[in-house]
Amino acid sequence: MASGKKSKERRRAATAAPPPVRSRGGRPRTPTTAGRQASPRVLMIAGIVVLAIVAAVVAIVVFTGGSKSGTPKNIPTAGSLTNALTLPGSSEVAAMYKGIPQSGTTLGAAKAPVTMTEYVDLQCPYCQEFETQTLPGIVKDYVRPGKLRIVMRPWAFLGPDSITGQHATLAASIQNKAFNYASVLYNNQGVENTGWLNQTMVTSAAASVPGMDVPKLLADQNGSTVKALAGTVDALATADHVNSTPTILVGQTGTHGKVVTLSSPTDRASLVKAIEAELAKTAN
Repeated sequence: MASGKKSKERRRAATAAPPPVRSRGGRPRTPTTAGRQASPRVLMIAGIVVLAIVAAVVAIVVFTGGSKSGTPKNIPTAGSLTNALTLPGSSEVAAMYKGIPQSGTTLGAAKAPVTMTEYVDLQCPYCQEFETQTLPGIVKDYVRPGKLRIVMRPWAFLGPDSITGQHATLAASIQNKAFNYASVLYNNQGVENTGWLNQTMVTSAAASVPGMDVPKLLADQNGSTVKALAGTVDALATADHVNSTPTILVGQTGTHGKVVTLSSPTDRASLVKAIEAELAKTAN
């Protein structure tokens, strides 16, 4: 039971308390109730926002099949240019590499006299410029005629998305489709380190490469073979003192090659000059 002193204090506090404040059109506001009631217009806008969020969540669930990993549920067995997951630019990529031999991470004829080695990061924006603007012409003019072979070394340089891209591309190399796969990713590259290169993108890129065994790529990307290949690339990058991407080396096939300094990722002239210089050596 409360003491008399405390009871008097409570009566004084109650007498001193201000009367309830009424908002226009609302109910009395006390310290434990909300303030002004929302207007019908505000409630309508809030309802629209909620519906939009619900619709977005439903779309994601439908697309991924409710998978916690974000991987689409109904993935195709083989990649093609016509399935539901095919990404933009896939047709151009398929045409670019059609008929050119691939072996692991090497593109072009084994007997090509000159080799270009490229250290690239799948989420690097400069690599994206090089791969989408400079490389297609090099492939057309030098790789397809058998003058040049390209060795790709996908390196995880910038962050978590880089590791995902490296592993997925190396998984594609097991099926001799690394260049197709990497080019599809570059054509659909997002902002670095935003999580754009998630399992949905990994799967969609695989589904966009004709003939790709999509389930195999998804299984291989986290396997021991890919981890070993990634370790080899990392060791080579360290040995070559690579500290930026893209880093390009050109030399006669069978030699280490020399770094080609490009003024920009679209500096085709400097790259062509280096290739032609090595071709001239082989002609003598």
